[in-house]
Amino acid sequence: MIEHLTKETFKDKVFNFEENKEWKFEGDLPCVIDFYADWCGPCKMVTPVLEELSAEYDGKLNIYKVDTEDQKELSAMFGIQSIPSILFVPKDSQPQMSQGALPKDSFKKAFKDVFSIE
Repeated sequence: MIEHLTKETFKDKVFNFEENKEWKFEGDLPCVIDFYADWCGPCKMVTPVLEELSAEYDGKLNIYKVDTEDQKELSAMFGIQSIPSILFVPKDSQPQMSQGALPKDSFKKAFKDVFSIE
């Protein structure tokens, strides 16, 4: 299931940017964060793809969404200029950002390349 993050849940599950200057992932599983807005057409195309992937990869990774209209501080922290922006967050290395609506195959390739998950 896809969870919507607020500033507070982001700090608990991804990165506590108020306590840490250096990147330190707080989660148990790698995660994907979809920065989106309700009015964004390409964002609406990504949502069903992420819902399918959430079911397929259940227990292997977490999928989160951040509403850029509601969570402006999180969006600014990651320098979100265009949406959708997808952040791939591995457990043990730096996160990687992708911009634009990705097809399902591209997500699966990224999961394999970034997270070593198939």
